[in-house]
Amino acid sequence: MNLLLTGCFKYTEAQMKSFRDLGYDVYFMQQESGELPIPVSLIDATVCNGLFLSYEIDEFTNLKFIQLTSAGFDRVPIDKIKERGIALNNAQGVYSVPMAEWALYRVLERYKQGWFFKQEQSAARWTKHRGLWEVTGRKVAIVGAGNVGQEVAKRFNILGAEITGFDIHTNETQCFDHMALTDTLKNRINDFDIIILTAPLLPSTEKIISREVMMSMKENAMLVNIARGGLIDEQAMCEVLSLRKDVFVALDVFELEPLSSNSPLWLMENVAVSPHNSFVSDGNNARMFDVIYDNLKLFINSQS
Repeated sequence: MNLLLTGCFKYTEAQMKSFRDLGYDVYFMQQESGELPIPVSLIDATVCNGLFLSYEIDEFTNLKFIQLTSAGFDRVPIDKIKERGIALNNAQGVYSVPMAEWALYRVLERYKQGWFFKQEQSAARWTKHRGLWEVTGRKVAIVGAGNVGQEVAKRFNILGAEITGFDIHTNETQCFDHMALTDTLKNRINDFDIIILTAPLLPSTEKIISREVMMSMKENAMLVNIARGGLIDEQAMCEVLSLRKDVFVALDVFELEPLSSNSPLWLMENVAVSPHNSFVSDGNNARMFDVIYDNLKLFINSQS
């Protein structure tokens, strides 16, 4: 069985050998927009990220298995994959831990005035700040109660926050005190001190944080987006943040990336910007390889 690997993951020789030991003939291409190492019709399985942004999936006539190194499915033609019955796997659970830690870090950075103390240290000034806040007792909304959302909830739960998860179901979910349907968020947004976005970008979630929603946010509320930029109406957000200085937003993702140097978000005092970096961690490679290997093993065993 022919397995195509791409440069979206850096493999060791031992890891390559482990795939061969499973029964795969392994082929590698560094750039996903580059030339395929074997005829496209001979590829049975692939581990990739943006391969189908450069190649039409219809050309892969023998493809039966796709493993993505991303958590999202927005770079693959989902409908065609479902039609053909191709097994599709994402990086489920790989990036959840660092993303959850990042969300907590951004909240604590604001609540404990991290920017202020760094500024004072740089100026060698011994200045106390009397406006520090606690997370304990705060009401937190996590939009998206999947793997990332659950890891976020776990951390805020430990700190004593009251956590409501918003999703397409209201099933009891680990680490959440309450569950609600996503489409009820806009009517309840004023209840929450902290709103954290971990949901996938779908037609039902696109621009779920609208101008109306942001204007209705609780006084001194904080919004953190570690999911997809399209969940927020970015232009409306810029307008609202210029009016509501009490609202603070931490953004790791944007509608268009990289964020334009002309964006007003860079210079706003109530905005923290990072370059889609929340998923990065020294623990990712080990988790990613385990996911790739386990799924490839299950797949090839199912074909015998």
